[in-house]
Amino acid sequence: MVTRLLYLTRHAEQDLSELSGTDAGEPDTGLSERGRRQATLLGERLRARRFAAVHHGPLRRAAQTAELIAKSLPEVPVYETELAGDHLPHDTDPAGLPPAYAEFLTQFSEAERVDGPRVTADAVRRFAGPVGEGPAGGEPVRELVVTHSFLIAWLVRHALDAPEWRWLGLNSHNAGLTVIRYSAAGPPSLIAVNDVAHLPPELRGTGLPPDYLT
Repeated sequence: MVTRLLYLTRHAEQDLSELSGTDAGEPDTGLSERGRRQATLLGERLRARRFAAVHHGPLRRAAQTAELIAKSLPEVPVYETELAGDHLPHDTDPAGLPPAYAEFLTQFSEAERVDGPRVTADAVRRFAGPVGEGPAGGEPVRELVVTHSFLIAWLVRHALDAPEWRWLGLNSHNAGLTVIRYSAAGPPSLIAVNDVAHLPPELRGTGLPPDYLT
């Protein structure tokens, strides 16, 4: 088995101005100008690494983020996949949880509570773990997944073997970088979480709840 280095990033900042005059529930918006800068800078940071593939979810903000990153990764194939989409990762029982978490969970429909965990389980099977074949010389297989905060939170929770409800409260920066190492030699290792060293201060912290910006 070959070690996998799974690079995860939340899409860059989306352009909420696109929601003006539209259905307030419409989620499929592209990137803001700040978001485009975030994605470009993340691509420049990753330029020196050898990637097997870039995967992204189907929503515009994820697709545009992947497109801008890929400009710095010539010849790396880019794939759209529902596995990297924006899904509820687990049908978490709100009983006994802090009130804010319990209230948050009430917004999801019965269909979302069924379909989201199913897709997320498929994503874990696809991306979490070492790979059967890889490049010669023992170099790890690197894959980048441009996704949404929920999947990143679930994969971090999964890597730590934490209780299932602990995906709640794990929030990702727009264009922040999380890296998980999967090896046959032992349990997964978190190499980086929410790393935004590639972003200048004025581009950091977007995508987080306002009260997190201390």
